[in-house]
Parts: sequence; structure tokens; C-alpha cells
Amino acid sequence: MTVPVLTEDETLLATFTPDRLTYWRAHLIMAVALGAVVGLFLLWQGNPYPVMGPVGAALAIAVRAAYVASEALGDLWYLTNQRLIGPRGLSVPRAQIATARPFFGSVQVITTTGDKHLIKYLATPAADAARLTQAL
Repeated sequence: MTVPVLTEDETLLATFTPDRLTYWRAHLIMAVALGAVVGLFLLWQGNPYPVMGPVGAALAIAVRAAYVASEALGDLWYLTNQRLIGPRGLSVPRAQIATARPFFGSVQVITTTGDKHLIKYLATPAADAARLTQAL
């Protein structure tokens, strides 16, 4: 968790950090929804063990969530007076940010060129989107 290098006339306004509870809640919802779909599909196919679909889906999503958690929860976003700085070197000038809106526990940032960026697993996505749009 390192703070990005800022220019001399740049100040940090906000840091957007992923929320662990939101991350696990999103994966639980995915497991339940996909498990139900798989179970219904197996019932439709006449499978004698349709319960194995939801169990398998839940296990697969749980393993994936555990494997990716450290990377997903380490993605920090920073808002400065000049730009939005994302993980892996992403930098979007504030003048290019057209809108920011909450989207299923995340904030979708849309630029004037049509690029879309997702700030994932936020505890308060509506407040964070408002903070981003207020800063425009």
C-alpha cells in the first residue's frame, strides 16, 4: 500500500480502498445465484444429483475468491486535484472524467473518450461516486 508519486502542485484528495466484507458478500451472492442456475439446469437435464451443481459452483467461486483476494483487495485508487490514479500505473486526468456512478458495490468511472474503469468492492459506493463527481 504505497502512496503514488505526486507532482509538486498536486494534492491527494481521497483514497478509495476495497472493503473486505463487500468483496466476500459479492462472491457469496455470485455463488448463490450461479449455484441456483446450475442446480436448475441439472434438474432440467434430469440429473439424479442436482444438488451437486450448487455445491460445485459454491466451491469453485470460494476457491477463486480466496485465490484472488489479496490482489483484488490491494487495488487502491487515489483522487488528486489533477487526476485519478488507479492500480498498475493507470492515470486519468480529472478533466477527462465525464461521470462516476455506483454499480453493484463498485464505482464505474466513464471518461470523455468513452473509457470505463471500475473501482471495485467499495463499502460506500454511492458516497464515493458522489465524492468523485463533486470533485469534477
